[in-house]
Amino acid sequence: MKRRNFLRTSLVGLSSPLILAKSRNMKINKNNPVVLSTWDFGLAANEKAIKVLNNGGGSMDAAEKAARHAEADPKNNSVGIGGLPDEKGIVTLDACVMDSTGNAGSVAFLQNIKHPVSVARKVMDDTKHVMLVGEGARQFAVSNGFKETNLLTDKSEKEWKKWLKNRREMTPHETHDTISVLVQDAKGDLSGACTTSGWAYKMHGRVGDSPIIGSALFVDNEVGSAAATGLGEEVIKTVGSFLVVEMMRQGYSPEEACKEALNRVIKLHNGNPDFQIGYIAMRKDGEVGAACLKWSFDYALFKNNKNKLHKIEGMLN
Repeated sequence: MKRRNFLRTSLVGLSSPLILAKSRNMKINKNNPVVLSTWDFGLAANEKAIKVLNNGGGSMDAAEKAARHAEADPKNNSVGIGGLPDEKGIVTLDACVMDSTGNAGSVAFLQNIKHPVSVARKVMDDTKHVMLVGEGARQFAVSNGFKETNLLTDKSEKEWKKWLKNRREMTPHETHDTISVLVQDAKGDLSGACTTSGWAYKMHGRVGDSPIIGSALFVDNEVGSAAATGLGEEVIKTVGSFLVVEMMRQGYSPEEACKEALNRVIKLHNGNPDFQIGYIAMRKDGEVGAACLKWSFDYALFKNNKNKLHKIEGMLN
């Protein structure tokens, strides 16, 4: 037996037939689009996604449109133009997308390009690759018609210069950070997008979870989708979004799955992590859930023709 076929057979054997049957027979939410995104700026992003869906667009187009809205807002200091820079005063952007077919694209450490989520979409749609980084990602973007622009606004530059005086290490939850968007369209298909300028005043070259498929974002069109926000390093270590989807595959509700993924992090830090992580999740039947480690976390949900902001308390409060 060829090694690839052996591995495929072995992996299938590890899955309970009952679990696989349950995921195949899960009720599909149709004709009732759902949009779920992180933080209060997700409300406006959701509206952009809803317009795409109302015009007959699919889940991937809607998720990209929502993320682009956040990227274009100079008042948002954690995403796109206006994002807080790294320690050298350079704004570097990360983003990823994943669609209902399991295809994915991402960019990391991208500079001078306003819409990294659309560059990630271009990587997914037009190349055989999943991730492009740094100068290569910038060249790819420019060659595909993306215009270069200075991403460092006067406000963000002023904040950076103030930070230089004492160089206090910031934490991601101080500046919010990522916007992650999960969408289910009228056909029931799932897609997602994630975009960020990352940890404020980070080391030059740092990349968090936001462009990493399985960490910041994961979509399985038979089961559900999940996305993350918070300290990317810790999300990466537990492959958080993939874990949430796998928990849903095993029968956990979206909220229970998010909490179980966070329990893994809590255990790794002896019950007392000193950082924030939040997860959002959407199941194939349209049920959604969210959870966070500490403090509180806002998520924006469009469902049943209502777009509303929800606040949840941290598991360790």
